[in-house]
Amino acid sequence: MDLAALRQEYGRAGLVEGDLAADPVAMFERWMADSVEAGLHEPNAMVLATVDAAGSPSSRMLLLKGLRDGEFVFFTNTGSRKGLELAANPRCAMLFPWHPLERQVRVEGVATPLPRADVEAYFATRPRGSKLGAWASPQSRVTTREKLAGAYEAAEARYPDEVPVPDEWGGYAVRPEVVEFWQGRPGRMHDRLVYRRTADGWATERLAP
Repeated sequence: MDLAALRQEYGRAGLVEGDLAADPVAMFERWMADSVEAGLHEPNAMVLATVDAAGSPSSRMLLLKGLRDGEFVFFTNTGSRKGLELAANPRCAMLFPWHPLERQVRVEGVATPLPRADVEAYFATRPRGSKLGAWASPQSRVTTREKLAGAYEAAEARYPDEVPVPDEWGGYAVRPEVVEFWQGRPGRMHDRLVYRRTADGWATERLAP
């Protein structure tokens, strides 16, 4: 396979300064609504990048679960690799890849653990299977398929009715410092408009593609 020959010309739309909302979260909500309306598969899927205490990076896919007070909210196992890395260094980056719309959004910010009450409120909305999976999976630790299946069956037997929130399960709110909106353009002359947080609010600028 000739990977170097794989390319696609972009040209669905453009993005100019006059298109921007007053703040990046409002602009993000606008683009998210476009992604949902277009029927994209899991439009709230994002790549979360973190670094450990030594500065070694890692990334993974997960789902954005809310926007509140200008922050991006997600939930996960706090004992997982990403949870441990956020505990060591709360700075992180998120990427929303909306390929069918020739768009992407990049977010850089700082993650803060959510209050337990917020975690419990969200956990209560999860399907029963997902709740049991949270108990069964020691996320990011070495295991086997058999051990996982056994742990799931044990959780199912232990909690025949209500499933409580595991101690290692929590959530984070990411306060954005930089948010970039990227729109594909012909000839790789893409639009990149960036919001940067300042002492006086948000400032915007255009970056070369």
